[in-house]
Order: sequence, then structure tokens, then C-alpha cells
Amino acid sequence: MGRPRGPSVRLKLTLSYAGFLMLAGAVLLAAIGFFLLRNGWLRTNEQGRWQATPGTSFVQGFAPMAAGVMVFLLLFGLLGGWLLAGRMLAPLDRITQATRGAAAGSLSHRIRLPGRQDEFRELADAFDTMLVQVEAHVGEQRRFAANASHELRTPLAISKALLDVARNDPHHDREEILDRLTAVNTRAIGLTEALLLLSRAEQRSFTREPVDLSLMAEEAAETLLPLAEKHGVTLEAGGAVAFTTGSPALLLQLTMNLLHNAIVHNLPEQGTVRVTTSVCPHTVALTVENSGEQVPEDLVASLTEPFRRGTERVHTDHAGVGLGLAIVKTITQAHDGTLTLIPRPGGGLRAAVELPACGPARGEAGKRCRASATVT
Repeated sequence: MGRPRGPSVRLKLTLSYAGFLMLAGAVLLAAIGFFLLRNGWLRTNEQGRWQATPGTSFVQGFAPMAAGVMVFLLLFGLLGGWLLAGRMLAPLDRITQATRGAAAGSLSHRIRLPGRQDEFRELADAFDTMLVQVEAHVGEQRRFAANASHELRTPLAISKALLDVARNDPHHDREEILDRLTAVNTRAIGLTEALLLLSRAEQRSFTREPVDLSLMAEEAAETLLPLAEKHGVTLEAGGAVAFTTGSPALLLQLTMNLLHNAIVHNLPEQGTVRVTTSVCPHTVALTVENSGEQVPEDLVASLTEPFRRGTERVHTDHAGVGLGLAIVKTITQAHDGTLTLIPRPGGGLRAAVELPACGPARGEAGKRCRASATVT
């Protein structure tokens, strides 16, 4: 809930300075008036002319009083300005302390500056929001590092165990050990390549160029058709020409991951997978829908986290390395898009990727599209 809007810091300082000037002016006028009245400078004679007390000089009489008033105003201004500036800048001290705490590695604290909305409160609220996001990102990175270490340690431990068996039992079937070592090594290589791809997508170190998502969908469908036939899944692809700008290799990998996920996590038989592309005024969409078991809402929310798998995913022959949808999410964000996962009422999942649209790469629209492609 937002704060109620209050006067700005600029207005507060302006009013404070104006108030001090008015007060100083009032004190000065009061001192002058007191001096004039005390010395008779405001009295008139019988002819209506101003007259002063005999023997009194205006300069000689007023100078000590003026000096005293100036000294008083100086001290009063310094003290009042110091107190006022301290009160006005107190929120900055809290923000500074919170910044130092964050620099020291403490991300759990919050400023939570009270009061109505002004520039300082906006800064504090923005800093609190940043701390929440940084804390969540750091926590996610720590979980990712721990899970990645575990995933990489597992195939190494299995390889060591197989080598120990081969060393200690010369009569063991070496072909079986070699086959198992090959499978474990292949999985470790796949995990390493997936981690490298994830890192590359996060750094956005790729060249952008016009890409037709419909061609990506057709190529991915043709590549994964044998896998779909093996699982008894009907694979359909169609839709409109949908141009965006990005990396063809990464966008193809995104489409492949979505289709592979939809094929291997489907019904045991007579499953379906449909990939379509569509065009909106400012975005293009790639949608992959598959049949399958009912997916719980709480599981859907965690599917894009690295190394997060549902129970049914672990026991399949194509469990993967747990980075498929995480890579999809990262590639989507690297292309300034959004990924939406929605459970289908009849079972299965609907995955929709929306990316910024680019005009078809032909004619003048294609020239504009190519001109807008940049290297990031």
C-alpha cells in the first residue's frame, strides 16, 4: 500500500528558510523600533516635525544595538539551521547506515522510513525494494550453486565407484562398466553444457538479428519428431510468421527445450503436443501445449527454478539435468520477453513465451527490422 503524499523536501526547506528570514526580519524590525522609541526618534514637536532626545546621535546610539542584534541573529541562525538541517537530513542518515550494512553483506535489514511520501521516503522505499530483490537473487544463486555442486558431484562419485569396481574385481563385465561410465559421462557433459548455456544467456553475450519463431518451431518439431514417435506422442506445429530480434541459436534452444519437456512429460500413450506461433501489435508469441497428468499449481511456480523436478520427472528415462525450463526462462528474459506456465484443466501444461515483435524481414519492414538489430 502506498504512502499518503506529503510536502516535498524542497518545499519543506523553502518554507523553513523563508520562516527563518521572516523571523530574522521581525527581530530586526523590533530592535530598530525599540531603539527609535527609547531615544525619542519617533516623537514629534509642536510643529509636527520629528525630533530626537537632545544630545543623542542616531549612529552612535544605534550601532551597539545593531551589532548586538546581528550577533544574536548569527548565533540564532547557526543553531536553528543546524537543528533544522539535522531534522531534515535525518532520513539520509538512516539510508546511509542501511547502505553500509548492505555493503557489508547484510541484506535482511530494511529502512522502513516512517512518514508521508517525499523524496527521502521514495528513496528509502526504492532501496528497500532493491534489498528484497537482491536478497532473493542472492538466495537463488546460493541454491543454484549448491544444487549445481551436488549435480556435478553425483556423476563423479558414480564414475569413481565404477572405476573402483573395475580395479578391485578384474572378473567383472568390463563392457557393462564401460557402458555405465559412458552414460554417466554423457550426463555430466550435458549438465556442463547446460550450465554454460545458462551463463551465456544471463550475460546476454550474443548478437541480435531478425528471427522467425515459426521457423524455429518447425525445425525443433522436425528434430524431435523421432522422440515423439518413440513416446507415442502426436506432434503438431503451425501458426503465423512471427519475427523478433535475438539469437537464432538461443531461440532454437528455447523451442527445443519446451518441446522436449512437453514430449517426455506426457501421457504414457496417445499424448499430444502442439506448438503454435502468433503475432500481436507489439509482441510475438510461441506457445507449446501438451497433454499429461494434472500439474499442481504449487509445482508450476517452481518448475523454472534450476534443478527443480517433480517426482514424476525424476523417474523418467529422460529426466534431464533439471535445467530445461530454467534455460527457457533465462533465454526469454535475455530477449526482454516473458514466460508463462499454466496448468491445463484436462492435464498437462501450457507454456507461452512472449517476445518483442519485429516486422517481417522483407521489403522496407525487413530493412527497419535489420536496422534495429543490435549487439549487446
